[in-house]
Amino acid sequence: MTKAKKRFAEARTVELLDTASDRLPDVCVHGGEPCPGAPWQGLPYERQLAYKQEQVGEALARIGGLEGYELEEIVPAVEQWRYRNKLEYSFGETDEGLALGFHARGRWDLIVDVEDCHLGTEAGNEARNAVREWAKEEAIPAFDRRAQRGVLRNLAVREGRRTGQVQTRLVTVKARFPRPPVDLHTIVEGNAGGSEGPTGVLGEERLREELCGLELEMSHGAFFQTNTEMAERLYAVAAELAGLSGRERVFDLFCGIGTIGLTMAGRAGEVWGLEIVPEAIEDAERNARRNKIENAHFMAANARTGVRPLVEKAGKPDVVVVDPPRAGLSPKIVRRVLECEAQKIVYVSCNPTTLAPNAAQLAEAGYRLTRVRPVDMFPQTPHIECVALFERDPKRVAAAKREAEEAASDGE
Repeated sequence: MTKAKKRFAEARTVELLDTASDRLPDVCVHGGEPCPGAPWQGLPYERQLAYKQEQVGEALARIGGLEGYELEEIVPAVEQWRYRNKLEYSFGETDEGLALGFHARGRWDLIVDVEDCHLGTEAGNEARNAVREWAKEEAIPAFDRRAQRGVLRNLAVREGRRTGQVQTRLVTVKARFPRPPVDLHTIVEGNAGGSEGPTGVLGEERLREELCGLELEMSHGAFFQTNTEMAERLYAVAAELAGLSGRERVFDLFCGIGTIGLTMAGRAGEVWGLEIVPEAIEDAERNARRNKIENAHFMAANARTGVRPLVEKAGKPDVVVVDPPRAGLSPKIVRRVLECEAQKIVYVSCNPTTLAPNAAQLAEAGYRLTRVRPVDMFPQTPHIECVALFERDPKRVAAAKREAEEAASDGE
């Protein structure tokens, strides 16, 4: 057992005594162990898809108490391997010397060296290996969190799948060493747990990518889907469910570098994006100009406090698109979304267990969950994305308001 929780425990496989007849041999292996980023690789892909579809329906029923909607067929991945456009690696020390790879499953203090990760492309693997060889040649040690000494912490490798650009960002503590062969160099405090800090530009500052016919640029700290090909399919599903006719005002909350809003702009009257990261908003505005999109506008603000000012500035939307992080929407943000009184809410979720309670809140306030379509962004893992469509039902909304008013009067 590697970790004990209140309701469950985590363990490491020691020996397989009996295997299923359709179990597949591991494809991605590091140091004799299956890749930590591909825990489902022994499962045939058709079964992965079936389990993920079931996972979405079960979460909505068990957690959200929802029924009466259409759970559509899952969209399979274009590529089952080498699909990731971003991978982050950690430095460590082993008996064989400097390692650059992943944390062993269940361990924060043990790094498994990686030579070829099948989740990334050959170009990305070559970029990682080149940085490790440089560090070995220069005899630069990995940072030891326990002893609080050393230099090298992390390496992020990002790729423009359509442009062929490979961008590397090295994260170290503050120290003197030869110029590293990377595009970006971030310095963090020795005892800091994250990988964010002052970043110097040594090569390409922004990553260039093409998506849904758009030319995009993004800063290193801006969010971008890690599966480019499936991001196109995910956004196509969102646009389909939004059902735009060319006249609608669309709010794109948690818009990042503007990808969803910009891909919808050609079918909308106007798009307004909201994002808390200022650098991402700068990227979104730059991307709108680059693609000559004039009906897309962006604001840097927290969704919790920024929706009301956005409504005051732009007016109420016809469609609200939300693409929140794994934690989903807080109750206050749900209330702000409800205040928009949009006819449709398109919810892009990377975690059905947080979509479910949000869906229940929207349903309680008068919205009907009508369609949900899972999209497999991460083959070989249990993670699943989906797009859900909520439609405003005036009768339900009025009934919900009456119930809320009656409850408030009873509590007085």
